[in-house]
Amino acid sequence: MTSFNKFAVVLLSGGLDSMVAAARAREAGFRLLALSVDYNQRHRVELAAARTIAQALGAERHIVLPLDLAAFGGSALTADIAVPKQGVGPGIPVTYVPARNTIFLSLALGWAEATGAHDLFIGVNALDYSGYPDCRPEFIASFEAMAALATRDGVEGHGFTVHAPLQHMSKADIVREADRLGLDAAMSWSCYDPAPGGIHCGLCDSCRLRQRGFDEGGIADPTVYAVRP
Repeated sequence: MTSFNKFAVVLLSGGLDSMVAAARAREAGFRLLALSVDYNQRHRVELAAARTIAQALGAERHIVLPLDLAAFGGSALTADIAVPKQGVGPGIPVTYVPARNTIFLSLALGWAEATGAHDLFIGVNALDYSGYPDCRPEFIASFEAMAALATRDGVEGHGFTVHAPLQHMSKADIVREADRLGLDAAMSWSCYDPAPGGIHCGLCDSCRLRQRGFDEGGIADPTVYAVRP
């Protein structure tokens, strides 16, 4: 993939996956436009991580866009619903935020078209994840097809590419990729339910997946956890 110094809009949550996806875009030669969404999430501390990562990766612009999805609720991340701590189980967990990646990619698409960019990067993963439907390859392909139909650029023959470079990687693969790219994993934030003192709880699905990724990846985990299962 050659970018010819083009811009790419990168969805940057502040998590490990989005950090690695953004670094992959930079490695491919893209100039980064980083987009984070302040959706009044329980773990808003991730936005501070996103700012740190955007600066470290040399993003030419970083927008933190306010969009209060807590007004809708329907998720443990946006409503007064307990975050599960029993481990990753079957089915779609209550930490799923209704249509979140559809909403976020739509925002990224709008910014891309406004700036003349035709490449979007998102750090979704369909192997070691919590079963969210908007992380699947079918969703990414369908959104890319929709973008060609829903935009002026698409109608005029200038479509958009949605890059999901981590789509088929395990969490251990992603941890090793962060190491290969020379990234400081401590910059990233994964926990859904931060513990007192601003540290990872260690027990939510996202913390468990993060821990397992470092353990299986053979890379020292710089994360401070309140508890390790």
